[in-house]
Amino acid sequence: MVRDAIPFLLLFGLLTLVGFLAHWPIAGAAFLILFLFTAYFFRNPKRVPPNEPNIIVSPADGRVTKVGPLDPSDPKSGQIVSIFLSPLDVHVNRSPIAGRISDVTYTEGRFINAMSAEASVLNEQNAVTVKNDSIEIVFKQIAGLIARRIVFWRKAGDTVGLGELVGLIKFGSRTDIIVPYFVSLTVEKGDRVRGATTIIGRYDPKVSAKVNK
Repeated sequence: MVRDAIPFLLLFGLLTLVGFLAHWPIAGAAFLILFLFTAYFFRNPKRVPPNEPNIIVSPADGRVTKVGPLDPSDPKSGQIVSIFLSPLDVHVNRSPIAGRISDVTYTEGRFINAMSAEASVLNEQNAVTVKNDSIEIVFKQIAGLIARRIVFWRKAGDTVGLGELVGLIKFGSRTDIIVPYFVSLTVEKGDRVRGATTIIGRYDPKVSAKVNK
């Protein structure tokens, strides 16, 4: 469980105790349910990334809702994979590649349904750029209809490992990952993915070196 759960657990735990001590069983039971749901929501299961070179892993648990080019009219515009996280999914975020965080840009915005294509542009979000010697990718933590709080525990200049825990989006959200056009994506719309363990793409460093010349 991540530490961000503590304030909520203390609050709901106290209200549960007050409810039962005051002989308000319905209120006590309701707050107990909220306490248990909060503990479940903020869970942080141990994940071990695949031991393979040149892979990109999912930054989040959830269901893939979009796979395709950023700009269909430009084959070299990059590719995007969108992952929708329901309130029942694990909501911690992990680094898709090992490398250095070169940029972190937080943007205020709206809170429309994270399933909507407009959410990637209009909603509150945090865009994180990670790069290594072979590749640069961007992944976005995007708030949803319920989520109103994006948490990111790292900063620009930090080094992260493959699948390393980096942040959290509270109570329903979406995560987009943008990769170069030469990456071979291994997921399709409708797939279920798990943060740090599901491979969503592979790349050839030789191809990357030619592109980046």
